[in-house]
Amino acid sequence: MDVTDNFGGRVLEARKRIKSYVLKTPLMHSSFISSMAPGSNTFMKLESEQTTGSFKLRGAFNKMCILVSEKKSKVITASSGNHGLACLEAAKTLGCDLTIYCRNGVDENKLKLLKDSGAKVVLHGIDCVDAENKARKDSVDYGVDFLSPYNDLDVIAGQDFFFKYCRYEILEDLPDVDCVLVPVGGGGLIGGIAGYIKTVKPSAQIIGCQPAMSKVMYECVKAGKILFEESKETLSDGTTGGIEEGSVTFPFCQRFVDDWIMVEEDDIEKAIIFMLEKHHKVVEGAAGVSIGAFMKNADRFKDKKVVIISCGANIGLSTLNMLINKHR
Repeated sequence: MDVTDNFGGRVLEARKRIKSYVLKTPLMHSSFISSMAPGSNTFMKLESEQTTGSFKLRGAFNKMCILVSEKKSKVITASSGNHGLACLEAAKTLGCDLTIYCRNGVDENKLKLLKDSGAKVVLHGIDCVDAENKARKDSVDYGVDFLSPYNDLDVIAGQDFFFKYCRYEILEDLPDVDCVLVPVGGGGLIGGIAGYIKTVKPSAQIIGCQPAMSKVMYECVKAGKILFEESKETLSDGTTGGIEEGSVTFPFCQRFVDDWIMVEEDDIEKAIIFMLEKHHKVVEGAAGVSIGAFMKNADRFKDKKVVIISCGANIGLSTLNMLINKHR
C-alpha cells in the first residue's frame, strides 16, 4: 500500500497523544510581507515560537509517546539540532533514556544547547545522513529503538497535527488559501502538511523551499529516486544533509509538492533580518528559507492568499550579531 494513503487516521491519533505537550503557536498576518506582492494576503505560522524553538517537538512527542506505551525506555536518534532538542524534551518528560547522534560540524549553538540541557551526544560523519546511518546501525547492535528525524510515519503525523491547528486558524480568516510555503530538509514537515491539506483543499499549491546550497530532496524528486547530492555550508543548517534510502517522506514529496523554490544564502540572511526588524521575531536559517522564498519571488504571489511556515528560532547569538552587522 502507498504510504501516503489513509494518512488521516495517524494524524487524529497523534492529536490525542500530544495536545497536552505542545503549544498552539500563532498564525500571524504580516502587512509588511503582504505589501511586497500587491493584493496578497499573507500569514506566517510561527512554529518558531514553539517550546524548544521549532516544530520538531510535535513529531518527537508523538513517536516517544508510542514507544513509552510499548514499554520502551531507551531511544537513539540523529539530528542536526532541532529534532535532538525536541526528543530531549520529550524524553525528559516521559522518562526515557536518550542518545543523540550528530554530524561533525553540527551548528555550534544547537550543540551547546543540547549539551547544556544534559544530552548524551555522539558525533559521527560529515553529513547528517552519516550520523543517521550510524545511529540506526548502533540501535540495532544495542537492541535500542531508533527515532528518525523524518523517516517515520508517526513523526510525520505529529508534524501534520500542527498544521491541522494552522488550518483551523487559516479558515477563519483565509478560507481560500492558495499557497503554502514550507522549508524542506528530510521532508517530514512538508510531508505532513502536504499529505493532509491536499486531501482537504486539493487546489492549494504546496511549495517546497530549500537552500540552494543543500537541495537534496528537490534533486531526488527531479530524478525520481533517492540519490546522493552533496550539501554545502548553509545558514539553513536545519534543512541540510542527505536522505536515507527508502525514506517514507520521499513519496509524499513526489505526490503532493506542486513546486519548488531554491533560495540563495543572501536571501536567507535578508529574511532573518526582515523578521527581526519588522516583526521583532528571531528566526533561524531554515525559517529564513521559506520567508526568503516569498520575498525573492513576491511577484508570483500577487492576489494570492498565502501561508509561510516559520519552522524554527534556534540561531546562535554570534551568527545573529554577524548578520545584523552585515545588513545594517
